Amino acid sequence: MTALDKMYAIIQKPVITEKATDDQANRNAYHFRVPLTANKVQIRHAVEKLFDVKVMSVNTARTRGKWRRKGYTAGTSSAWKRAMVTLRQDDVIEFL
Repeated sequence: MTALDKMYAIIQKPVITEKATDDQANRNAYHFRVPLTANKVQIRHAVEKLFDVKVMSVNTARTRGKWRRKGYTAGTSSAWKRAMVTLRQDDVIEFL
């Protein structure tokens, strides 16, 4: 696995919600879904290399899986982690 593959494994996908869109407009912060094992240093390094921007701060939030039930089968959805990455004022990440 190359270094670029490891960075793409850390930044799984952007989180596009109403709160994330407001964060982009108000404080130039972007939200990404990351693995539970990723730490702030790895996330900062991956975002700076993949998108060629300067990261000012990284905040993370962990989301527990919710209980789901379908008929007799019950279980939980997967737990996941969100990274809120604040960029320098003049940097922008474009999502297609």
